[in-house]
Amino acid sequence: MTPSRRRFLECSAALLAGGSIALAAGPAMAQGVHDVAELMKPGPLPDMSLGKADAPITVVEYSSMTCGHCANFHKNVFPYLKEKYVDTGKVLFVHREFPLDPLAAAASMLVRCSPKEKYYDMLSLFFDQQAVWVTPNDPVAALRKLTRQVGFSEESFKACLTDQKMLDDLTEIRRIASEKFRVDGTPAFFVNGRAQKGISTKEELDKALAPFLK
Repeated sequence: MTPSRRRFLECSAALLAGGSIALAAGPAMAQGVHDVAELMKPGPLPDMSLGKADAPITVVEYSSMTCGHCANFHKNVFPYLKEKYVDTGKVLFVHREFPLDPLAAAASMLVRCSPKEKYYDMLSLFFDQQAVWVTPNDPVAALRKLTRQVGFSEESFKACLTDQKMLDDLTEIRRIASEKFRVDGTPAFFVNGRAQKGISTKEELDKALAPFLK
């Protein structure tokens, strides 16, 4: 085993377990209109949501931590969504994991291992710093350095990335999204159960939400 392979095994519980997560083929797409109650059924991990539970609009996003378009949404559109729609009680926002590769799964696990109240802070941090930890030759060192800044120790870092149950749960979230809701790439959005092929600008967000606003 080469040193780089050994380092990546440490980083990704998927590879450590000898498994894999297949890459999504084709452009990001979520298809159809789905019953909101069905879409919101509890999965193997608790949904991480922002906003009022009785908000008139529910937005569900499936993203991969290594997806550049997902990073664009969270850096350039999500703050606008939160300020204009979530904080004003119009939208309940739910983020769900759809890892496209083992490194994305590892990053999602680290976000999940942070305190619950820090979930969205960690999500934003990982997307904001995506280029720092996705492109280096040693992603393990980059991830370790990033998580150390927010309080992870070497022990908690390794424990998180070797949590096989969490990896299995993330894989199941992706399976449900793919099989039940026809998600085949990221980012994929559902607005009150209606699939959106992509929201990359504030204008596209406004257009997607407009039909549900009185």
